[in-house]
Amino acid sequence: MEYREHRYASASGQLELFARDYGGGGRPLLLMHGLTRNSADFEPLAAHLAGEYRLIVPDQRGRGLSQDDPDPANYRPDIYAGDMFALLESLDVQSPALIGTSMGGLMAMVMNAMQPGAFPAIIFNDIGPELSPEGLARIASYVGGGTSFADWNEAARACATINAQAFPDFGEADWLQWAHRTCRTLPDGRIAFAYDPAIAQGFADVGDGPQDDLWPLWGMLGEVPVLAIRGALSDLLSPDTVARMDKLHKGPFAHVDVPNRGHTPMLDEPEALAAIAAFLKEHYG
Repeated sequence: MEYREHRYASASGQLELFARDYGGGGRPLLLMHGLTRNSADFEPLAAHLAGEYRLIVPDQRGRGLSQDDPDPANYRPDIYAGDMFALLESLDVQSPALIGTSMGGLMAMVMNAMQPGAFPAIIFNDIGPELSPEGLARIASYVGGGTSFADWNEAARACATINAQAFPDFGEADWLQWAHRTCRTLPDGRIAFAYDPAIAQGFADVGDGPQDDLWPLWGMLGEVPVLAIRGALSDLLSPDTVARMDKLHKGPFAHVDVPNRGHTPMLDEPEALAAIAAFLKEHYG
């Protein structure tokens, strides 16, 4: 899918950030990736939605083509949320629907709290206001480190080692595509993950203390229509948490489990695509 490259200043004005703008005449959707991913993560979904909606897909600071932050303390959802408001302003886009994968879903909750009522519909991909310690510990075990690989095949094998439990039906070709979406070539010709290893600092103390209580943020969604997508094999978002999300949400709430997927579905699975299409048609036009 073709897109326009968009460069814009971060909320602080200190960094140059990058986003893909798939254009089109449809209503805008802001798609926000997870902790170690980038805008390429949504390529499979963009192939299905780009003709109907205007997709705006950023690289968060420290990922992809966006600049690294010299202060790792700024790698956190509220700072990213400020960058998203700067992005929308730079494009003169108002009131988009949101799709947030993992960390991107946390950002969606923060953005709604910062500007209540600004977002007419929100899709959460395998994320909620309560996260399983097992999943957090797994993420903390691999993020960062600055590992590099001799070639794309070695990078693909590393991607499979990290994610095979969540995608048990993936083969070599799938993992090679995954590597090309999540890695980049270094100046010396080696391959590395396309993020600043310093993003790992926010996970350094996982398991050493209680989680932040995010349920008040969930409550602030009010009557905003919500779709919760969960990987049936997810180790981060439990069925009990999804049930509580449904019970406490005041507005329309839809939920789908994607079979044979863990954290996180790619959103091009038939079950995910059908749920997204129906949800957006009903609540976003």
